[in-house]
Amino acid sequence: MSRIGLKPIPVPNKVQVEIHGNHVTVKGPKGELGRTFHPDIEISLEEGVLRVRRPTDEREHRSLHGLTRSLLASMVMGVSEGFSRVLEITGTGYRAEMQGKNLILHLGYSHPIEFQPPMDIAFEVPRAGGSVTVRGIDKEVVGEIAARIRRQRPPEPYKGKGVRYSDEIVRRKAGKAGKIGKGKK
Repeated sequence: MSRIGLKPIPVPNKVQVEIHGNHVTVKGPKGELGRTFHPDIEISLEEGVLRVRRPTDEREHRSLHGLTRSLLASMVMGVSEGFSRVLEITGTGYRAEMQGKNLILHLGYSHPIEFQPPMDIAFEVPRAGGSVTVRGIDKEVVGEIAARIRRQRPPEPYKGKGVRYSDEIVRRKAGKAGKIGKGKK
């Protein structure tokens, strides 16, 4: 039995949920999200609580049960509170800056890299330029944009330079063994 799928989703007072068949629209103070779910999964709104039910215990229905509940919970949280992902930029000369709404990254290449934010996504860069915050209402899009930024210069294991998530731990390597203990001949 899916433990995640059985959990009810409390809907805050400031959030409105509309269910039309298998399409769910969630409106809140931060924006509006809509998504079409699998037709076999039943979604209902009862007394300010969203519930997800599956018709059978088949493997496909069990997996869709938990997935649908997780996606709905992310939609409700996104329109009420929003999501953010923080990236740290480490390295000499590596920095980020804002140019209007666009994010400009200087990551050691011969040219700066420019990111234009999609709808409902905002970038924030503190004065130092050593970190970037990606904010939005759709968890999936926020994670994808953060991954694209990180992909420009992933952290390398020897010096730790590059772009990493704030909660990411980069395993460091020692480097060449010949550099440390041996003298010149």
